[in-house]
Amino acid sequence: MTTDKTKMKFIDPHIHVTSRTTDDYEAMAKAGVAAIIEPAFWLGQPRTHVGSFQDYFSSLVGFEKFRAAQFGIRHYCTIGLNSKEANNEALAEQVMEIMPLFLAKENVVAVGEIGFDDMTALEEKYLRLQLEMAKEVNLPVLIHTPHRNKKQGTYRSMDIIEEHEIPPHLVVIDHNNEETCEEVLRRGYWAAFTIYPKTKMGNERMVEIVKKYGPERVIVDSSADWGVSDPLAVPKTGNLMLERGVPEEHVELTCYKNALAAYGQSGQFEESDWLNPDPIDQRTLFEGNSVLRGGQAPRVDKPEDDRIIQ
Repeated sequence: MTTDKTKMKFIDPHIHVTSRTTDDYEAMAKAGVAAIIEPAFWLGQPRTHVGSFQDYFSSLVGFEKFRAAQFGIRHYCTIGLNSKEANNEALAEQVMEIMPLFLAKENVVAVGEIGFDDMTALEEKYLRLQLEMAKEVNLPVLIHTPHRNKKQGTYRSMDIIEEHEIPPHLVVIDHNNEETCEEVLRRGYWAAFTIYPKTKMGNERMVEIVKKYGPERVIVDSSADWGVSDPLAVPKTGNLMLERGVPEEHVELTCYKNALAAYGQSGQFEESDWLNPDPIDQRTLFEGNSVLRGGQAPRVDKPEDDRIIQ
């Protein structure tokens, strides 16, 4: 990586781009975001039918991957039953039945995000079932730690993972803060931090964490979604680290290489995918649909005949 901001490359390994606009994609690409991972999560209101999960998972492995590529960003995803909706047992059982189909899809790099919300018995039941599923399909795990009872939920999650004998190097524990990160790192897990404006973990605090604990197994992400959030949180934090005297190699680890190492264990997340991308051709269609609207001029990096992706 280089300190020339126009040439820095970043990975945002936790961003809910289904909720973002194409303007966000353009801004992310301009800021150096080369690859992203979109974890399956809830939509703001509970889903009531398994078909809505099926369509949502399909969009993560299909249209959203296509849409990101049309703006120069490589898209990957994780598939899982989120902790909030694990409390609807009848629906959760149906979701568990369809998950193996989607976990086998190309560009799926982990089971997640799974874990605790209110720390109920049902949340623990489906956390355990999905941990076993991850072992069966040989994928890493992305853990969501609760917004309430953060320390208790994080420690309990790690205890359960250890009961299921999943090696910590295969698990990313996300949404950490100053209260949890030391123990997560001590136990050997990847410690990810969500950089949200005015809440969770701000980029000023993130700089201090990297200074205190170093870059080993530390991952910066944005978790940008339909709420107040920032899809440029990773490049902004990386640049702030440089301004505050954090060594360039530490920025590269926390904002790029550690995510590549953690999710590269899936066999689906390879740097060559975005370093040698297909040329952008916005005339390309996905199931008959374009990212453009009438009258908008397509970006065509290498003119070709119109192509259709099925």
